[in-house]
Order: sequence, then C-alpha cells, then structure tokens
Amino acid sequence: MMSSSANTNKTFVIIPFACGALATLATMRILPWLTWMTKRCTTKEEGEVTDDPKKKKKKKTQNSIIMHSSKDDDTIKRNNQKTSTQQDHGTRTIMDSPTLENRILRKAEGALRLRTSRLIIVVERCTNDHNYSAIMRSAEALGVQHVYIIAPQDCNTTLKIDGQVGLDFETLDEASDAVADVGNKKLVLHRSNGIRVKGYTEAEVKDRVNHHLFAQRALEWLDVTEFNTTQECIDSLRRDGYQIWSTDLSQVAVTLDENGLGERDGREDVCCYCGRSGSSSIIPEKLAIVFGTEAVGCSTQMLEASDKRVYLPLRGFADSLNLSVATALVVHQLFLLDPTLIGAMSEEERMQLRRKWYAKLATQRIMTKSEKAKKRRLAGQIKALEEIQHKVSFPKSHPHALQPEQKDKLAKLPSIRKELEELDNELYAKALLAVEDLVLNPPEPISDMRRHDDHRISYTGKNTKKRGGEAWANMPATNYVKVEVDTSSFFRDRVKEKSNS
Repeated sequence: MMSSSANTNKTFVIIPFACGALATLATMRILPWLTWMTKRCTTKEEGEVTDDPKKKKKKKTQNSIIMHSSKDDDTIKRNNQKTSTQQDHGTRTIMDSPTLENRILRKAEGALRLRTSRLIIVVERCTNDHNYSAIMRSAEALGVQHVYIIAPQDCNTTLKIDGQVGLDFETLDEASDAVADVGNKKLVLHRSNGIRVKGYTEAEVKDRVNHHLFAQRALEWLDVTEFNTTQECIDSLRRDGYQIWSTDLSQVAVTLDENGLGERDGREDVCCYCGRSGSSSIIPEKLAIVFGTEAVGCSTQMLEASDKRVYLPLRGFADSLNLSVATALVVHQLFLLDPTLIGAMSEEERMQLRRKWYAKLATQRIMTKSEKAKKRRLAGQIKALEEIQHKVSFPKSHPHALQPEQKDKLAKLPSIRKELEELDNELYAKALLAVEDLVLNPPEPISDMRRHDDHRISYTGKNTKKRGGEAWANMPATNYVKVEVDTSSFFRDRVKEKSNS
C-alpha cells in the first residue's frame, strides 16, 4: 500500500497498488485524473485560513480518516477512500461487485463516461500482429475511442488451428484449451505479410492465440478506420481539425513533457469530475498521435506533414521501445499532461456509442442456442472462404493455383456474409428494443473499473490453471464466482415485455 505522512494542510488520495498486467492497465487509466485532481482541486483548501470551528472540525475529521486508514486493513482503506471522494467532490464511488444490479450496463456506462475523441491513435504500416493486437488492447483500456490504421496488414489469417482460420472462441478457456496439446493439432502460422512461420514453439502459438483474442475483444468497443495511404489519413485528419504529432527518435523531436512542449495554448480547461476551471493545456484541442512501423518509424511523408515531432524521454542505452509498449506509454503520458482528455467526447457521439454498446451487450445475451449455432456456422464458413481469398491476395505465399471447387466456394462468400448480416440485424433490432429506454436514462456508472476479487477472471484456460498448482493456490484470479444477477434473463425478459407492449 502507498501511504502518506501526516500533514494537516494537505488532502491525500490513497491508491492500492494493483498486481498483474490488467490491474496495471486499470491503474494507468485512472491515475492521471486522480493525480491531477489532487493537485488542482485542493488548491483552494491548501491556501485557506479560517477561525470557523465548524470548518476546523471538518478538516480535522478528514485528516483523521486518512491517518486512520494508513494503519488499518485494506477494506477500511477502500471505504475511507470512498468517503474522501464523497466529501471532496460530491460524487459517490461505485465499485464493481458480483451482486451489483445492472452490473454489465453500469460497467459499460463507466467506460463510456471515460472515453475520449479528442485524441486519435494513428498506426502507420504496423507489420507485426502482436503489436497490432497489443495497441488495440491498450487503446481500449486507456479510453481512446478512435484508432486509425494506415496500410493495415491482414492479421486475421496469421493463425490456423485444425483448419480453422483465425479465432472463433467465445471464452478464454476455449482459446487456451484449443492449443493446450500442440502435438495433437494441425497448426499453421503466418506472419502479417503472409509468409509462413517455420519452427514455432507451443509458447509462440499460445501467445498468438491470446493476442488475437485480446484484439478481437478490444475491437468490439473501438472505432477503427483504415486508410490505404498515408496521404489519405493526413487529409482526413486535417478535414476534421486534428493537429498531427508524430513520434520520432531524431534530435529534431521535442521531449513529450512540459519543458519540451513549451508554452500552454491559452485555453481555459475544466475538470469533468469536479467542474473547476484551471490552467490551460499544452495539448491541442484535437490531437492525432502517430506511431510508425517497427523497423524505421514514421514515414518521411508523415513527419513532414506533422505539426510536431515528439520523443518520450528514456534513461538507458536503448533509445527505442517496442511499438506497442511505446504506444501505451506515450498515450498514458498525454493523459498525464492533460487529464481533461479523459471523457472528452460530445454528448451526441456518447449517445450513439451508448446505443451501440447497450444493444451489443443485450444481443450477446438474448441469442438462443440455435441462433448461436447458426451464427458460429456462418462465421466459420466465412473465415474458411477468407483464407481462400487470402491465397488470391498473397500469391507468393501460396504458389499453388486455386482448384475449380475452391473458386466455386469463394463465389458464395457474398451470399453467406449477407445471411450472417441479416441474422445480426434481426438480433440487433430485438436488443435495441430491450435497451432503448435505458439508453435515454442510463444507470449510474461504475466509477472504478477494477473487478471485485470475487469476480476476477484469469486470462488463462482451466488446464493452465491446473498446471499452476500450489503456486496459484487461493489467488483471486484463479477462482470463479458465479454472478448472482442473471443478465441474460434480464435482457430476455425486457425483449418479451417490449414486444408485448
């Protein structure tokens, strides 16, 4: 735990350290505005001197709560942190819980309130699907809604298990167990450029599976726009009024901090959490941050079109970072430099996303077994045909010509896609009917996105958990607690109710 020394003139925010990669991302997401609010929202109280005994008593009580929490157990610390939040900002902290009513919609609302459209991540010619999926995951976790991809690689067909192209797993357990015994499965790995990988290990296969699945889940909640050329992306950003900052290792680039970025732009910013105005930002009103290819960085064309070239200060002999790591750190740094980026989205766009997200969550829960089976069958057929299409797109990686029967199957791809689209539209219409009133009157959001210990999910399969043995015994992430509120029944009942009304 991180505790503070006793100081009666300051308000402290106590943050429990999170363990594990996902908890770290969750901490990264809320840390910028917590740090910023501590500095900015308490300025008035720090300089305030009063003889009013009521105010003195209130301040003494607040300080005693903080001091007491540094001595007590974790539960009391969390409760005191909630009390501090209520006193300082007039808001109520809602933590995730297996028994929380409307839990899934509240969590969606919590993510929605923190989404930003002021910042766009641009990835120019990423050539590694590991980095591609990791960037998508980081963007979603940090609350960046829009990702632009220039000259995207075909990452969906880089993994095939027993003839199945890409992934069609609904759970992490299914994905992990699918490669638990590599020796009994026919595996084919390709790089993003279509070249087949030879001599891969079981660990590489599992890593590929997990990254595909993480990217697949992240893409459900992101808006990804693809461009064939760099110029097309530049033109789109300029039309929408975005400044372009490119990451660059040259000495021309400025450091990504207040010293390097220079004077603030004169805008008056307002914290969306406490409503107080503060000093202006050094981050533009609309910003696109660009990350180039793994080998050489951003193209000359992109660098020349940029309003700034920026460099994240490093302290070791290595002067560069892995592309996905650099993306996460740079975006996190931007949120630290300007916490008003958090939640910066128009209400019109937020309403559109709410309708889309709520309907998606409902769709996943109202499907019957037969509808799920049909959707899985159609998706499998599409993926198989997309592999044939991949052979046409990358003839050098597939020297053998298509057989007549393969050409006949490929001709059916549009009709199968249409059938799946019609099924999705039918389910979406039912789901939208069930949630429309909730879209207009959303539930109170979860304000801390971390899962309750009784409902944390391990990002490994059940067989991997078993192999963890005693080392993983009694860890929250290795247990499973059933959610007491049946969200499927909730949405299905609403569909029936709205259909009959």
